[in-house]
Amino acid sequence: MLFNSFDFLIFFPLVTLIYFLLPHKFRWFHLLVASCVFYMFFIPVYILILLFTIIIDYIAGIVIENAPDSKRKLFLIISIAANVGVLAFFKYYNFFAVNFNAFFHLTNIHTSVTLLKIILPIGLSFHTFQAMSYTIEVYRGNQKAERHFGIYALYVMFYPQLVAGPIERPQNLLHQFHAKHDFNWDNCKEGLKLMLWGFFKKIVIAERLAMVVNNVYGNPAKYHGAGFVIGAIFFSFQIYTDFSGYSDIAIGSAKVMGFDLMQNFNRPYSSRSISEFWRRWHISLSTWFFDYVFNPMVASLRAWRKWAIAFGLVTTFFISGLWHGASWNFIIWGLFYGVALVYEFFTRSFRERIFGAMPKRLANFISWFFTFSYVVFASIFFRADSLHDAKYIIAHLLTGWRSVMSISGIKALITALGGGDTIYGTFNVALGLLLIFVLEVLQEKIEGNSVSAIVKGKPVFWRWSFYLLLVTSILFIGAYNEQAFIYFQF
Repeated sequence: MLFNSFDFLIFFPLVTLIYFLLPHKFRWFHLLVASCVFYMFFIPVYILILLFTIIIDYIAGIVIENAPDSKRKLFLIISIAANVGVLAFFKYYNFFAVNFNAFFHLTNIHTSVTLLKIILPIGLSFHTFQAMSYTIEVYRGNQKAERHFGIYALYVMFYPQLVAGPIERPQNLLHQFHAKHDFNWDNCKEGLKLMLWGFFKKIVIAERLAMVVNNVYGNPAKYHGAGFVIGAIFFSFQIYTDFSGYSDIAIGSAKVMGFDLMQNFNRPYSSRSISEFWRRWHISLSTWFFDYVFNPMVASLRAWRKWAIAFGLVTTFFISGLWHGASWNFIIWGLFYGVALVYEFFTRSFRERIFGAMPKRLANFISWFFTFSYVVFASIFFRADSLHDAKYIIAHLLTGWRSVMSISGIKALITALGGGDTIYGTFNVALGLLLIFVLEVLQEKIEGNSVSAIVKGKPVFWRWSFYLLLVTSILFIGAYNEQAFIYFQF
């Protein structure tokens, strides 16, 4: 089920109302059934895959906790292998088969691996990582094994964050399913406001940006440098408003019922370095990789010292790229960030001396500009339909700029980018992005990280005017295409 669908407008209030009407001892079952219904709106039979991994990890958690030290690691490896195996089959089988066939074709060896007609179960990467964090934390002794099978299943399947996160740790979420949540008006208000903000990002901003982005990346041969730059910048904001919008709706819908999910975005485009960007972007995933991949890898290679960190960064972001998609595009995208982080690591003291000699505002602007430009450039690999398209776009980034040095050229570009609705749609998107920018600047200056914190304490007129603006924008400017969130494909 999509958050931006009519079905969800019925599903959410109904599930929430029943949740608070039921006695506490039945609520876990209600949420588990609701989560199953939510997931089965996509491909119903794929819920059996979820059931398989849930049973494996539930048993593994108990076995790991009770096993002697000599066997605990073995049982953890079996659990991880089962999860990674399912993920690898559905997500990477055809990718490796195609590359395997291509390699042997080059060597004139006549062999072929059969491709399979399989559809990636929606959200598989997310709930696989969440399940793996449970068994790893049990193995490390940071989490007691969950004996209640239904509660554990709900931990993996909790509908607000089932499909695209945040990827929760068991220490944060499991105990909340045991706790009794009475209806709290403050939680309800905060949750609904956050959901409203998420819907605004998705329906008003991301969906309208998608119209231009899809035109550019759907037919690269039709455009030149200016179109590609606009397409890359628009996509950077599209994926941000799309994914952070999803996270806001997920966190907000859980908040209404009294559950606290972790923050997933923290104004990433205000970052002044790539390392800062990854501390602010998709926080639940970046911390997952940091805790479960990077740290153990560096610890095992500590004799290498600085080179261990460099190797760990590149390897971690290689895996991160592969996690995002079974394509060379994503692998290259991940390596772009791995290389950038290695550069920042080895040049930190040099850069601090250079920027320390500049006026602070100038240094901050230069740092921000290069960071944002790098993120936008890397996004070309993330969004392009193929490696060939990505190379074509990059090769033509500097072409055709003279054609937009006139009014007629600008009009022609606008028409090519989006058709007759472009001027109207672009104007609305520009206003929406300006509103997001202003609010995020204000968030930097206040305590608290929610939109409601900005208007808290303001006169009633201004508070309600702001919320009315969001509602009106969604109703009259929003694009109702019911397009899946971008990260659903991962």
